[in-house]
Formats: sequence, C-alpha cells, structure tokens
Amino acid sequence: TILPSILNVFSRSPAVLAQEFARLDQISDGRMVLGLGSSGHLVIEDFFGVPFERPLRRIREYVEIFRMLMAGRRLEYEGELFQLQRGFRLDYPRVRDEVPVWIAAITPRSIRQTGEIADGILPIHWPTRLLPQLREQLEEGASSAGRDASKITIAPFTNVFILDGNADEDERKWMAARAHVHHYVNRMGDFYWQMLTRAGHADEVAASKAAWGERDREASLAALSDEMIAGIQVIGPIEEVRERLAERARLGADVQMLYMPDGDPREVGRVLESLLG
Repeated sequence: TILPSILNVFSRSPAVLAQEFARLDQISDGRMVLGLGSSGHLVIEDFFGVPFERPLRRIREYVEIFRMLMAGRRLEYEGELFQLQRGFRLDYPRVRDEVPVWIAAITPRSIRQTGEIADGILPIHWPTRLLPQLREQLEEGASSAGRDASKITIAPFTNVFILDGNADEDERKWMAARAHVHHYVNRMGDFYWQMLTRAGHADEVAASKAAWGERDREASLAALSDEMIAGIQVIGPIEEVRERLAERARLGADVQMLYMPDGDPREVGRVLESLLG
C-alpha cells in the first residue's frame, strides 16, 4: 500500500486528484490509497489564498466525484458545491475501478462523516487510550449509512522516539516529541488543541496556549507534561516502543503510519528492522 500522506481538498480539484491517482495506481500496480483532509483555515487562506468554507461538505463531494471518475462513470454530479453536467469521463488507463480513500479526521463530526463515506481514517495525535472510542465513533457514522465499520481502516500517524540511555540524546528526543505536539496545539489552528482538550488535557493545553500567547516558548513547551506526550507519541527504549506499538494495535490501530526516525539512513534501517523483529 502506498499513501502519499494527506492531500487537502482546497488546492486541487477532485478531477485533478482522479487524473493523478489513476496514473499513480497504474505505476504502482494497484497499490495506491488517497489520503484526504481539510487542513485548516490558516494554511488554506493564508498560504493557498482560498476561502476555508464548508470543509466537511467539500470532503464529501470530493470523495463522491473522485469515485465516479475512478469507476469510469460519466461525470454528471449535482452537489451543493460542485455542479458538473457535461458528462466527462476519466479517459486514463486504470488497473482497477476503485482506489481506497482514507480521511484525516479528529473532530466528532468529521469522524462520523468518515464512518459514512470513507475506507479509512488518518487521525493525528490521537491518544492511544482513546483508540477504542475512535472505533465507536466510526461505527456510529457507518451504521447511519448502512456500512460495515469493521472494514474501515484506522491508520493513526505515529511518532516514534527510541531512547538509548544517553541522557543528552534522550532529552533531545523528549524535546522533539514535545515540540511536535506543541506545534499542532499552538500553530495549527483550532482542531488539534480542541481535540486534546476533549481528550482530558484541558489544563495542559490551556497553560501552553496562554504561555504561547505571551511569547514564552519555554513555558509553553513545559506546560505539556511527559505523561501527555507519552500518551500521544510512542517514546521509550526499543522494547517499550515495541510494546506500545503492540498495545496500539490491540486497541484498534489497524495500520500505524510511522514517521521515519531521524539520523543516518543505515541507523534508521537498523531501527526499523528492530521494531519489526
């Protein structure tokens, strides 16, 4: 399976995505997965220059149009955002008529919609202990649409930091883990800090955001406790990391989207072999 991360639904049209993925699926011999998400208003409006409007509806219509084109059907679509009536078809060679669609979702409404329309979900910074709750929310959406939630792949993005007993290096890795969550809490709009607040980290999130508002980065980082970070990221000695990944699998992570460790490529290879061993 090949997933080129998450593509937002504002900077490309659904037809462009269908063109790209028809070709990529042919090259990869039918292994592609389309990852979709809304991103957030800061990136969409201040980088791409597009109004961040009706993201949930936009995702739904992208999925519907993408699937019509990949199936070789005439593009006759009457949506709330897209009205396409010329009957174009995707005149590209295709190795299959359906490419799975996985959606990045962390809010209650977006998770429910993902259960209604998608083949998988890509949660970011979703706490390990709440993976069963994520499956329950997907089941609610799937049930409302007459779908089987057990066929929806849960594929959380997972940061892994392996500690080796070197105090300075281990501290650097803890800081890297904390900084990654901090960035999403304070610099990536509202979705992530609101999700972590709902997840039981209201005090830490509020303290971090208050310090960040005062431009005190050190205090803002320190407000995010080791316990909070360890519940979101996977950090520890190699054996503990293996156990945590296995725990996440038991709790509902069907596919774990591991960020590649940093460092020398040969060392990264050894780390990955150790994790898989």
